[in-house]
Amino acid sequence: MIDLSSHDSASKNLRVREFYLGRQPLLDRNQALFGYELLFRNAPIGPANVTSDLGATASVLAHAAQLGMEKVIGDALGFVNVDADTIMSDIWGFLPKEKVILEITENMEATPPVLSRMAELVEQGFRFALDDVTAETGQVQSLLPLIEYVKMNMRNTDLPTLMKMAPRFKQDGKKLVAEKVETRDEFKNCLDLGFDFFQGYYFAKPIIMSGKKLSPSQLALMELMTLVTSDADNVDIERAIKKDVSLALNLLRLVNTPAVGARQRIDSLSQAVTILGRRQLQRWLQIMLYAEPAKRGHSMTPLLMLATTRGRLLELLAHKLRPKHQHVSDIAFTVGIMSLMDTLFGLPMEEILTQIPVIDEVADALMYRQGFFGELLQLAECLEQVEELDHKIDPTLRDLEMSTDELVELEVAAFEWSDNVVRYAL
Repeated sequence: MIDLSSHDSASKNLRVREFYLGRQPLLDRNQALFGYELLFRNAPIGPANVTSDLGATASVLAHAAQLGMEKVIGDALGFVNVDADTIMSDIWGFLPKEKVILEITENMEATPPVLSRMAELVEQGFRFALDDVTAETGQVQSLLPLIEYVKMNMRNTDLPTLMKMAPRFKQDGKKLVAEKVETRDEFKNCLDLGFDFFQGYYFAKPIIMSGKKLSPSQLALMELMTLVTSDADNVDIERAIKKDVSLALNLLRLVNTPAVGARQRIDSLSQAVTILGRRQLQRWLQIMLYAEPAKRGHSMTPLLMLATTRGRLLELLAHKLRPKHQHVSDIAFTVGIMSLMDTLFGLPMEEILTQIPVIDEVADALMYRQGFFGELLQLAECLEQVEELDHKIDPTLRDLEMSTDELVELEVAAFEWSDNVVRYAL
């Protein structure tokens, strides 16, 4: 056994600032949020050193606990990668066993001591996921009795193999997770094969539908946003909101979330308009665009979560970098929220921008990822897909003159804010 105290010096050296934190959603069969895989990347050195060195792994897990697991994953489960050294160590006091799934790769050597230690941890209430399973090897068979979740990668597993293996794992009572699901067709194939959970950004990719127009409720929200951003009187704004009862009720629910931080309960639309101010009201209307489909029976929670996290992260980044310019933070939030509207509406971004007038800086960010806001948006997208895009984060941070320490702090704050919003929005 390895006592974590022997790694105190490693923990001190490997401060939070040396890690990127990625968070990739896992959805259930109804496309509702189930969990997150937490991905840690070592900024100066590269991904391999984080998972192979116990000092680094211990530090990462310790920092995850210090950041507050509930801030990072909310009500969901957290899938955390561990290696054989980590399994054999004594670092488990850091992690809430009811909230985490320990994820191991299928090529981890299943030695008798490792299997024995895993059995101990299972007895204590920890659960394991087996990652990157591509064949029923002897190694997989020896690990399987201790495994609750089997993860199969859609990038390196062909359909015949999936069709052969998925039923067998299901028969053994395992929960199946499809990884790297990047298209709706892949999602449907995995649904048909009986997969329980899905990891990948297929839900955030737009399906462009030619000739599609915004729905009446979407149009109503857009028109209301136009009123809010123009010099319309508060009375006219209230009147527009009252035309749609569900819109009014949902808005009141949203503006009373802890994320708003209002000092008193907001009970009327006139209060909402007066207390929040135009910019804040616009923000909640933007969020409601993503919340509305969920209320009509379509589970859009992951898209709502992603949009609100992006919006908040861009806002916090802009505030950090341009602290004396509040309007810059407001614009950054709008860029983050609007960056997924092509997916939400099923329309090309250029068409959306003909219906929603925006300033040139916002259009450049949304269309071409250019300018200050475009750079912030690119950074957020790299963090979402940190496995593939971690090499792009360091250069962007250098351009923005920001440390990874500051970035992780803002990212966790964005996670927590978004989780609060989504919890109350639905």
